[in-house]
Amino acid sequence: MIPTVVWGTGNVGRAAIRAVDAHPGLALAAVLVHDPAKVGRDAGPLAGLDRPLGVAATDDIAAVLAARPRAVVYAASGDIRPDEALADVVRAVRAGAVVVTPALYPLYDQRSAPPEFRDPVLAAVAEGGGSLFVSGVDPGWGNDVLPLLVSGLGSTVDVVRCQEIFDYSTYEQEDSVRHLIGMGHPMEYEPLMLAPSIPTMVWGGQIRLMARALGVELDEIRETMARRPLDTTVTTRTMGVFEAGTQGAVRFEVQGVVAGEPRIVIEHVTRIHPSCAPDWPTPPDGVGAHRVVIEGRPRIEVTVEATDEGENRSAGGNATAVGRLVNAVDWLVDAEPGLYDALDVPLRPAVGRLGRK
Repeated sequence: MIPTVVWGTGNVGRAAIRAVDAHPGLALAAVLVHDPAKVGRDAGPLAGLDRPLGVAATDDIAAVLAARPRAVVYAASGDIRPDEALADVVRAVRAGAVVVTPALYPLYDQRSAPPEFRDPVLAAVAEGGGSLFVSGVDPGWGNDVLPLLVSGLGSTVDVVRCQEIFDYSTYEQEDSVRHLIGMGHPMEYEPLMLAPSIPTMVWGGQIRLMARALGVELDEIRETMARRPLDTTVTTRTMGVFEAGTQGAVRFEVQGVVAGEPRIVIEHVTRIHPSCAPDWPTPPDGVGAHRVVIEGRPRIEVTVEATDEGENRSAGGNATAVGRLVNAVDWLVDAEPGLYDALDVPLRPAVGRLGRK
């Protein structure tokens, strides 16, 4: 059994605790929390399980890492604290742990990561003998291993398109939805996540990964952006009121241009209510999905819908991101210490988990 720490108990951390508990090769060694109110609470109820796991949450990072855990699932957010997240991850790698996380966007394609992200990790690997694998859902398997797998079913491939189409009212991350993405703000507000170059910073690594796997050279990476206001005021279950006239929908593309044409495209269509931008692509049930479209011969379309925590679609997406990471831990433990990406780490069948509670 591989002693594994889960660092964080938010939307991703809850799923991570459940995934570690369910994995036959992993043992939950510790749970790290930031909120003092969670210290001392059992990991089971924190993760939404109906049974205790016998592991009490702690905020003592030094003590947990001093115990030399073999693996760490870093589930704390890096969206608005990338420097702190990188420092935490480097600390765990230096302690000799295999670390998996969705938190560091520049390291999804570690080969093209800026030196200020890549170099500290490589130094920690050399010093402590740990490893790092950064992945998720989108960015993550929804625009690396899944489209690449599906592309192999075609005779000719003209365009690889990856879509995330979501109703963001199902999210429980109000700060990100309102302030990073701009939902509910006046249309003149400039949300950080939609600023020029930021989508490329987040998803450009996925474009480069697919290009590398497909054996093509990119001319450049382009962005397109469109925003729509709400026609009427709407009230959401998790985040309250969004006023008419404020931003209600966003559609953008990050395009990998090959020989002058967009050939590898990551597209996001996100709304705070289904009534906004009804002419834009919609998921099959109006809630949310990840879709891969291979334009070519034959034309292939695959739509993935995941649900968790009471049929919540955003929680389902988090759970699949966690599954990709947690299920890679034993492979990483057997591999040489290093900095890995999605083309290095295989997505494997659920060996030993079929029918497991």
